[in-house]
Amino acid sequence: MPSFRALPISLVLTLAALVPAAGQQQDTAILAKVTPQAIASRIDRHRMGDLVVKTRPGATVRIEQVRHEFLFGTAIPNALAESSPDAMTPAERRQYLDVLVRNFNYAVHENALKWYDNEKQRGVVDYAVADRIWRIADSLRIPMRGHTVYWEKEEFLMPWLRALPNDSLRKAVRDRAVSLINHYEGRIDEFDLNNEMLHGDFFRRRLGWGIVSEMAWMVKAQNPKVKLYVNDYGIVDVGYNAGPYAQQIETLLANGVPIDGIGIQAHRTIPGPIDNTPYMVQRNLDRFERFALPIKITEALFAYDTDERRAAELRKLFPIYFAHPRVEAILVWGFWEKPHWIPYSAMWKTDFTPTKQAEAYRDLVFREWWTTTTATADRNGEVRTRAFYGDYVITAGGRRREVSLRKAEGKLDVAF
Repeated sequence: MPSFRALPISLVLTLAALVPAAGQQQDTAILAKVTPQAIASRIDRHRMGDLVVKTRPGATVRIEQVRHEFLFGTAIPNALAESSPDAMTPAERRQYLDVLVRNFNYAVHENALKWYDNEKQRGVVDYAVADRIWRIADSLRIPMRGHTVYWEKEEFLMPWLRALPNDSLRKAVRDRAVSLINHYEGRIDEFDLNNEMLHGDFFRRRLGWGIVSEMAWMVKAQNPKVKLYVNDYGIVDVGYNAGPYAQQIETLLANGVPIDGIGIQAHRTIPGPIDNTPYMVQRNLDRFERFALPIKITEALFAYDTDERRAAELRKLFPIYFAHPRVEAILVWGFWEKPHWIPYSAMWKTDFTPTKQAEAYRDLVFREWWTTTTATADRNGEVRTRAFYGDYVITAGGRRREVSLRKAEGKLDVAF
């Protein structure tokens, strides 16, 4: 995640240059994509399938969605683990988990899988906090992605690591892959490989640019099933890095680096008058379609000055993410104020009351993008409806079925 600070005037001017001025020619095809009707149409096409219930004519059929297939996730802080120095109280943990399980079906460790958290002293590797968080999430049927194997920004690397001579540094890089990937085999099958390579170059500066390929193949040698993502910021949050990021991905793939997915952070932390318009977000997401790789919005948050504006920005941008055919997940970077990186931007306050932003999120995810309906079977004994991909409980004629409508199939027939 990027540092939260005032931007230098040179960068502000650069960002301003990326924003289309009034009257400036814009791509009409992209403009057409961001109308409410076009967004709704893509959501229907990419996030919904046909659900057909077959029962006796005239029977009352109740269709109730209970879970999304699409991944709506959150970062989980170290404080969830009882052994963490800043551990939640038992009452806080109960409330936190209640909000978590009611609102999210996917997660990532906020800090507990970062190298600096796992190996504070050379050779002393500790996954206890990360393991506890994973076990809790697993008990709630919430899968986790891995963040991160390595991090290129020198400021987030341990002093002992930075002090190593190059041969020892290369060995430490290998040991990290061997330890982490083997420890989580069968539990976490997706990792950010080398976080924020647009903003740091410690490993490449010390070990050469080929080290990224070495890192990837070190990971794949431990577990060939692991999916590796790049992950960076400034991509859809105004988009000053969208072009360089696409070029970086193209270069990595051309050089045989096994990149399996694209992580796009979406921290809206830039102060000032620069508006992140739907046009800009759509244009920058579309830059990555040519790679035919899954995209995940890995770290979304809205650090605006009022709750109303934070809610409005979420309502504006989440539909664009959700409608994009390459996007497979949207993760917010934490939801609870107390341990949050930028506390005022959290969806739930310290006392767990929801903010307007939380209400906007729930309104989209569990109302607009949620299927619950009651209908009467026609004379052929059928009820047909478009439904969001996910898990359902269906009742008809006094009988009950639990079923799943999957995007891979696009249609589900349920016979009673």
